Amino acid sequence: MLFGKRKRIVNRILIVEDEPLTAFDNEVMLGDLGYEVVATLDSFEDAIERLDSEQVDLVLSDYRLSGERTGLDLAHAAKRRGVPIVFSTGHELPPESVQLALGCITKPYSERTLKLALEAVDKRLSGKGAKPPKGVELFTPEG
Repeated sequence: MLFGKRKRIVNRILIVEDEPLTAFDNEVMLGDLGYEVVATLDSFEDAIERLDSEQVDLVLSDYRLSGERTGLDLAHAAKRRGVPIVFSTGHELPPESVQLALGCITKPYSERTLKLALEAVDKRLSGKGAKPPKGVELFTPEG
């Protein structure tokens, strides 16, 4: 686009985070960055309900969730629904997550890191190469 910003692919984000302070921080940061937060939830079951009832462009999810199901379970379900997921965690992810998620943001992170991560995710989703910032890993898309 000439003299303007490229239209974002990711506009509506579902936050799935079981730590209340982190969930609140993510909600505020995403709002400040101009994203629409579909909902902020802490469990797999609630997230699935929203994925089935709302338009979601991206899921930002912790790996550990309240209840028995994990972020990996959510990644499987999101992938089946065609919704990309990015993990935000301070824990090591299992190898399988690389095939299910678009990437991972290492906790703790700043608003700037989140902004740059989402810009890289948007570029990746539009088919362009993207260099993620420090503390963010984008996984190789499936071939």
